[in-house]
Amino acid sequence: HMLDSVAAAPPDPILGLSEAFQRDERPDKVNLTIGVFRDEQGQTPVLECVKRAERKLLDAETSKGYLGIAGYVPFQSLARDLVLGDLVESERVAAFQTPGGTGALRVAADFLSNNFSGAKVWMTTPTWPNHPAVFGASGLESGGLRYLAADKTRLDVEGYLEDIDRQTSRGDIICLHACCHNPTGVDPSAEQWDQIARLTAERGLLPLIDFAYQGFGEGLDEDRVGLRALSQYHDEYLVCSSYSKNFGLYSERVGALLGVCRDADSAAAVTSSLKQSVRCNYSNPPRHGGAIVGTILEDQELTELWRGELTQMRQRIRQMREQLVEALQSQGCQQDFSFLLNQRGMFSFSGLTPVQADWLRTEKAVYVLGSGRINVAGITPDNLERLSQAIAEVVGQVPVSS
Repeated sequence: HMLDSVAAAPPDPILGLSEAFQRDERPDKVNLTIGVFRDEQGQTPVLECVKRAERKLLDAETSKGYLGIAGYVPFQSLARDLVLGDLVESERVAAFQTPGGTGALRVAADFLSNNFSGAKVWMTTPTWPNHPAVFGASGLESGGLRYLAADKTRLDVEGYLEDIDRQTSRGDIICLHACCHNPTGVDPSAEQWDQIARLTAERGLLPLIDFAYQGFGEGLDEDRVGLRALSQYHDEYLVCSSYSKNFGLYSERVGALLGVCRDADSAAAVTSSLKQSVRCNYSNPPRHGGAIVGTILEDQELTELWRGELTQMRQRIRQMREQLVEALQSQGCQQDFSFLLNQRGMFSFSGLTPVQADWLRTEKAVYVLGSGRINVAGITPDNLERLSQAIAEVVGQVPVSS
């Protein structure tokens, strides 16, 4: 019996907590774990621009035939323009539609593994927990670089740069979060991005940029600050972008992989190599999600509607961040949480410890990750008071470590 001998894999820490939340029968439970946007009612809505695009598609669609290996052609160029703007000439870019941002990362990892044996991928400590797993599945070795200061609420840029300088080797890959760092919400400033871009170029590293949250930080263009700096010092890099968050298309799995190359000949060679990686993985991507994004971005009216809806999502997250800090202050919380205002995007490192996170879950039905990461978009006007009371109580009562 071969299958009988397979050992059960450990549960995913984030999805495992979400399952525990579903089973929890307490009526006032609060879920700040899983990374999806929620509106004021705690729902993950379908955007109006998406609904309109789907109606157009339904009327116009004539075939469910396969897409090419690189995906829906209009999507490829529109995704390139959305992510890169005018930073790079289009003929220098190998553009692929992928099944979500995770699909883009896996295709990129396979491509790197196939072409650069011995290259190591360097990540921030902490990073998205799936990063090392995806790279490892492609046979790439990975390592960590210091990123957060000791209090886990802000960037230790000196430590980060020092580790890049000391630990990396020419020809290695550096995995960077373009904006709204997951899981911490801590992003480099424009000046710090300039330092990072310059040093990584000096060290001969290839940047692999995870751009999962464009538009969720400061704005669609503002969130390119890291790409802008990297483009000044690097003429080659890879970008993995996701449309799950900014278009609310979580279950449609829409992503893009953009390979920025030195010239058009290099881009053609990279395209052919990436096609090989895709062909033996999922062959070609699904049409519907890519066509939704394409339909919105090709239509000026739908694009304007989308930009407005994206702005509302971004502002709601910012508002909940501010209201949480205010509510904690008014609860007389013993800890100052104003550092949350400097963090960006859906996630924040709250500074809460594993012991405190455990107490919040068991005593108050408030679910946060053991790392202290919270999904700010899970906070609503209805649960804000309960949440701030629970955090103030845990900070006052539960010691930092057991």
